[in-house]
Amino acid sequence: MVVKSVRGRRRYVAFTVDKELTRSTLIPKLQALFGENAPYVVQCSEGWAVIRTVPGGIDDAVAMMSKALPGCRSLSTSGTLRTLRQRYPRLQETRPPRKN
Repeated sequence: MVVKSVRGRRRYVAFTVDKELTRSTLIPKLQALFGENAPYVVQCSEGWAVIRTVPGGIDDAVAMMSKALPGCRSLSTSGTLRTLRQRYPRLQETRPPRKN
């Protein structure tokens, strides 16, 4: 496991989005608008999305998502995916399979 002092801290923001939106369609939308500055999309399916950003970039990431998807709504921010998935069980149910 990589230490936070090496990779830096992260924040995860949960959103409600259009039910038909998928990760493979959200990523190009964000990259087309913001290029390399686009937030990382952790998961997106069945009306839920989670993005990753740095602690100081939460407001910017929410603004980027709002610009890319005008109907989206940010729900909560957390330092861990586990906490978001416990708070919103649907995120746990729709999470992508683990990489081995």
